[in-house]
Amino acid sequence: MVAGAKKRELKEAQRRQQQMKERVRQEEEISTATLVWNQNILPHWDNMRSSRRARDLWWGGLPPSVRGRVWSLVIGNELNITAELYEIFVSRAKEKWRSLSETETDDGPDSESSLELVSRDVSRTFPSLCVFQKGGPYHDVLQSILGAYTCYRPDVGYVQGMSSMAAMLVLNMDEVEAFISFSNLINRPCQLAFYRVHHQLMFRYFGAFQMFFEETRLFLHFQSSGVTPDLYLMDWILSLYTKPLPLDVACRVWDVYFRDGEEFLFRTALGILRLYQDVLLHMDLISIAQFLSHLPEELLSDRLFSCIAASPVLNGNRKWSQVLSSCRDSERSSS
Repeated sequence: MVAGAKKRELKEAQRRQQQMKERVRQEEEISTATLVWNQNILPHWDNMRSSRRARDLWWGGLPPSVRGRVWSLVIGNELNITAELYEIFVSRAKEKWRSLSETETDDGPDSESSLELVSRDVSRTFPSLCVFQKGGPYHDVLQSILGAYTCYRPDVGYVQGMSSMAAMLVLNMDEVEAFISFSNLINRPCQLAFYRVHHQLMFRYFGAFQMFFEETRLFLHFQSSGVTPDLYLMDWILSLYTKPLPLDVACRVWDVYFRDGEEFLFRTALGILRLYQDVLLHMDLISIAQFLSHLPEELLSDRLFSCIAASPVLNGNRKWSQVLSSCRDSERSSS
């Protein structure tokens, strides 16, 4: 009995030592990468962003200290939003919140019901971090950004999933920069299609994804179980993977999404399904839906990215953009 306890103690000590070594290795890698980004890539952004060196470093995940700056540069500001414009819409949102609290009506126009949803959702965002809850350091910032957006784009309004997207930006940028990036990010074709529930465009994306998914081991099992792409892709795309993935893994997905564009969102989906295919092959419809909505917390980014790397978005000789175009062309010919 004593020998068994000592053996377990030794094993635990070895595990802790291994974890410590891994942590030191990761910290050294981050430190080296940070130097390269700050000294070689960011000062020469236009020339270096597409270089092999930058792309290789990017794939491994951006160092936290440069992440916000790189995201901001890549997302850009095609909408030409200014700090002054943001302040105008924040003031408008605060005015409407005051009016709502005074009237306490539930049958207001869409922008007002959107603002009510914002107030409820902010405190539920990344609850384990405890920074977005009422009284937390980022609660008011996140609420202001989401409120301003609903007033800036009443045609889109607030949709669940937006709060975690905006929160991810708040954790990496200052308030105004986060609002600018958030607004421009949602204005991308894929995000806008899902947030505005443009059924034709959404099903075009689902159709394109399905053509790549057909070549995997899981396809027939999902088909026979009645699992369709909208069952899991909807949430994944709406939240940009902040809902199903651990925060550090979602950050790395965002890094490469900003490097490679929308096709990486669908490569990530193929990678997740590949990573868990042996588990999913033994599940029914309900179990699959539950599993894919909340993936295991212990999911490691290196394991996922190995599966993503092994899941190229190629259908025969056709790339993602070509398959998406062919889905659009087939819609036209059938209409």
